[in-house]
Amino acid sequence: MIYLLLYWEFVKVGLFCVGGGYASMPLIQAAVVDGNHWLTLSEFVDIFTISQMTPGPIGINAATFAGMKVAGTAGAILATFGFVTPSLILCIIVAKLFFKYGDIGIIRGILNGLRPAVIALICSAGLGFVILSLWNEETLPASPLENLDPIGIIMLIATFIAVRLKVSVIKLLAGSGVCGLLLGMMGKFF
Repeated sequence: MIYLLLYWEFVKVGLFCVGGGYASMPLIQAAVVDGNHWLTLSEFVDIFTISQMTPGPIGINAATFAGMKVAGTAGAILATFGFVTPSLILCIIVAKLFFKYGDIGIIRGILNGLRPAVIALICSAGLGFVILSLWNEETLPASPLENLDPIGIIMLIATFIAVRLKVSVIKLLAGSGVCGLLLGMMGKFF
């Protein structure tokens, strides 16, 4: 039964995932963390991080890794297939419409209307990750100035500076991983 439920949850994510991998993160989180409680937010953030470092689309990688964590190899296959099923069907339908009728203003209007929602989804996912990295909690604490993780603040600021200086993403991820490893070995960062 877990397999059918896992497939269905990722069909729903794939159906409403407009805007790419980052926009899918809140939907995947809602399915596997908030809704079914298959994963903790910390496990989900780890999956999201790994999804960005591995080749391929972030949303599909996250679906695969989440499915693997929840139900093993079969879960990974079903979550991935569930995630892409709506896109495959929608692409076939839209391609047929474009070939038959040409550029359709209604579809262009729908896509233009979805852009603000996509931005809101990406911001929502980003805010959740910032809270987890700065306070090591899943929700913003009652007094936000207390319990701030100084190492998290330093890493966040350093990352923003590196992004502004246009440091290569590969170098940035490798450097962050090395910093996390060294800090973990010192017992300061988990």
